[in-house]
Amino acid sequence: MIFQSAQNGLAEAGQEAVSAENTLSIMELITSGGVGGQLIMFTLFILSIIAVYIFVERFSAIKKAGKMDNDFMNNISDNVHSGRLEAAKILCQQEGTPVARMLEKGISRIGKPLEDINTAIENTGKLEVFKLESNVSTLATISGAAPMIGFLGTVIGMILAFHEMAAAGGQIDVEMLSHGIYTAMTTTVAGLIVGIFAFIAFNLLVVRVDKVVHKMEASTTEFMDLLNEPI
Repeated sequence: MIFQSAQNGLAEAGQEAVSAENTLSIMELITSGGVGGQLIMFTLFILSIIAVYIFVERFSAIKKAGKMDNDFMNNISDNVHSGRLEAAKILCQQEGTPVARMLEKGISRIGKPLEDINTAIENTGKLEVFKLESNVSTLATISGAAPMIGFLGTVIGMILAFHEMAAAGGQIDVEMLSHGIYTAMTTTVAGLIVGIFAFIAFNLLVVRVDKVVHKMEASTTEFMDLLNEPI
């Protein structure tokens, strides 16, 4: 019984050792793909850093742009009705949001035809939207390019694996072939991860930009209604 238990223990230890040998770490998978695989993984790593940076920077900027004091429009209305246009401009400058900059442009045009005022506000609004969407399209590019780059790495890895098969002649090592295949597949996995993150980040930013644009349109309409009110 003691001898049988010792044999079972040795067998389990041997199985654990084999399992440990057959398990590769993430770094081993990345570095064992050859120069081509390492170059692909490095490219995807750079794209992931760019995607994270753009998302964090744009998310913060758009969130800041969407904030507006609840009494802002009421204060603008009071100043315009009272003829305190300079005070209204100063209030817009202190607010420092896209909506405030649009209204500041409109206030500076008061006294001219309403069509000119509306045009000036719309032009300013287009510039503000362009600023909000700055670099957001880069996320869309990364979301499409990253999986393609990862798949390119897989194709390169498969070509190298089959080249090794051809070079080996009739002595094909299945272990060598399988190792090359799952090493090559890591580039596709990495590309999909980067692409999925960039795709989700892009759509989140687009939704938040749309919300800010809606606020800009609503504030512009309210301001134009204010100018059409009888004094």
